[in-house]
Amino acid sequence: MNQEFMKTKPILPLVMSMSLPMMLSMLINSLYNIVDSMFVARLGEEALTAVSLVYPLQTLVTSVSVGFGVGISAAVAFFLGAGERERAQKAASSGLLLSFVHGILLSAGLIAALPAFLKLFAQEGETLSWGMEYGRIVLGFSTVMTVQIAFEKIYQSVGNMMVPTVCLAAGCLTNIVLDPVFIFGLGPVPRMEVRGAAVATVLGQAVSLILYLIFYAKRTLGIRLSAGQCMPSKELCARLYLVGVPSSLTMGLPSALITVLNGLAGMFSPIYILILGVYFKLQSFLYLPASGIVQGMRPVLSYNYGAGEEERMKKTLKICTALILVIMGAGMLLFLIFPAPVMRMFTQDERTVREGALALRIISLGFVVSGVSVTASGALEALGQGFASFVISMLRYLALIVPAAWLGSRIWGVCGIWAAFPIAECLTAAASAIIFFSCWQRKIKFD
Repeated sequence: MNQEFMKTKPILPLVMSMSLPMMLSMLINSLYNIVDSMFVARLGEEALTAVSLVYPLQTLVTSVSVGFGVGISAAVAFFLGAGERERAQKAASSGLLLSFVHGILLSAGLIAALPAFLKLFAQEGETLSWGMEYGRIVLGFSTVMTVQIAFEKIYQSVGNMMVPTVCLAAGCLTNIVLDPVFIFGLGPVPRMEVRGAAVATVLGQAVSLILYLIFYAKRTLGIRLSAGQCMPSKELCARLYLVGVPSSLTMGLPSALITVLNGLAGMFSPIYILILGVYFKLQSFLYLPASGIVQGMRPVLSYNYGAGEEERMKKTLKICTALILVIMGAGMLLFLIFPAPVMRMFTQDERTVREGALALRIISLGFVVSGVSVTASGALEALGQGFASFVISMLRYLALIVPAAWLGSRIWGVCGIWAAFPIAECLTAAASAIIFFSCWQRKIKFD
């Protein structure tokens, strides 16, 4: 497959052709997350709270997978842009093997930590029991997720966005179809309740991975994956992990944030843990399309960085920033105008709906400005500046929002937790602009 189009095709059509398939697949994934929560909520608020408590650990698996996948994608695209196909193939093969190892380690570690983690937030009862049941299944198949996402990032690195779109969409649709079958028991399938939601999730992930293997067997990738090239050199490991580790930490920060905020919100009432769980599901419907733009932007930037095309990189950044700001503005309007109907998709309890609607309105005030840090962080990863990207995310997810939430909760109660979101987004946007332009001037050099 010839990747020359990434430095010759007009920027806007190129970015849209790279981003739209990923936006579509991510919207389907967001829809699955919402539908899954709606089905689980029909079992009761305790069931939805149990799944919400496991969600940070699921997010951690995804974070490690996507973060390291970003390292693979940046390396492969850079080598292709520099005309070094053999090194690109070795980066892809080695990255796939390392992703498999990561999955095994994550499964073992998180299942061992699951009981102690859940007992931080739930005592003996249905919430704890359901959380254990759900978590053991979804975390036990972490390898499926890590390898699947490695394939996704390798396909993206060569400019093929259609195969990841088809595979992710197929997995999500499988989840949506199987959720009611396994949760409530339809036909010959017994009623499994929360365990059924976990089984449907794992089967959906397996469908995605199987499709990647089928597509690769049909030679749709454009580069060769080889067992003889899967053992990484020290130099290659350094390149993959210098981007992958900060990116994984960046992606994992939301898990830490959710855990901390669950602790703060739970001090007021368990319904606020439920509200946080619903919000983080809903925000994926907004932020994942923006992430689709970022994922379309990354290979374009990495390729043109390797090719020394500075002007195309600048134009790509301007266009992607504008697109992301539009998406975030639309999300803010949705949460400001229709918060109560959105909450009623998950619960009919009037107090929960009222409190949740207030939370959505306050939090959404920071959506638009967050587009600056989202774009800057993704661009720095594409250019190999993983640590700088991590610093931006650390400011956004921990260093600013956690102290603001703690202090706000002491002054304004639970509303202070919600207000911490827009406050942190504004401060992070200012810091990310400074960090990005500093890195561009000092680190991005062209011959």
